Amino acid sequence: MNSTPSRGELLEQLLPVARAAGRAILDVYATDFEVRGKSDASPVTAADEHAEAVILPELVRLTPTIPVVSEEEASTGRIPAVADRFWLVDPLDGTKEFINRNGEFTVNIALIENGRPVLGVVFAPVLARLFAGAEGLGAFLEEKGQRRAIACRVEPAAGLTVVASRSHGDADTLDKFLAGRKVASRTSAGSSLKLCLVAAGEADLYPRLGRTMEWDIAAGDAVLRAAGGMVRTLAGVPLTYGKPDFANPHFAAWGLES
Repeated sequence: MNSTPSRGELLEQLLPVARAAGRAILDVYATDFEVRGKSDASPVTAADEHAEAVILPELVRLTPTIPVVSEEEASTGRIPAVADRFWLVDPLDGTKEFINRNGEFTVNIALIENGRPVLGVVFAPVLARLFAGAEGLGAFLEEKGQRRAIACRVEPAAGLTVVASRSHGDADTLDKFLAGRKVASRTSAGSSLKLCLVAAGEADLYPRLGRTMEWDIAAGDAVLRAAGGMVRTLAGVPLTYGKPDFANPHFAAWGLES
């Protein structure tokens, strides 16, 4: 008998886990924390590690047979063999935003099945916004003590609202990508919030023309897909997960197509 909870049950059980990880992050955020460098030269803090220490045992408890790939574990070479179903976790996405203390960092937990992100939770603890969604169940946002359904919007007649990375990206490359498209406005945001803004109908397009890893975007991609959008490679193919090196090609996250 399969004892794994349903997607809906798992999603609800993950919400307090993401919030607990967020509290662990905020405990560090309130201190004069140390910034260290990982082997790939990216920054890491105690907050990344404390949040991971909250999330991983809970995933083992909830789904003991499903392997977990998590950014900080992976950075030390601890990557389990993955099959058709596995978790992708970024305990603190947007470490640069965390270091800069602008609040635009998130906790990210995603379930991958057959290369697709089918469930995801993204929590921004400073902003107190929690985005979640699952394939077949839709997406929602919890903030100010309320839960409401969210969905991508059709591109407005005035043009696209484009959201770009606050800490990464090349303006000239972005200009070339957007050439010929009707753009109403551009904005910047940190971490996987960009994907969630498209999912919530607060933006229409997020192009990422630089390096990312699967754990950076899987949860936001799951929320986006549940809200009716899609992350595609620049060739127009839906992004897949479980690649040997977990590295993503350049991509664009789109809302509803008109």
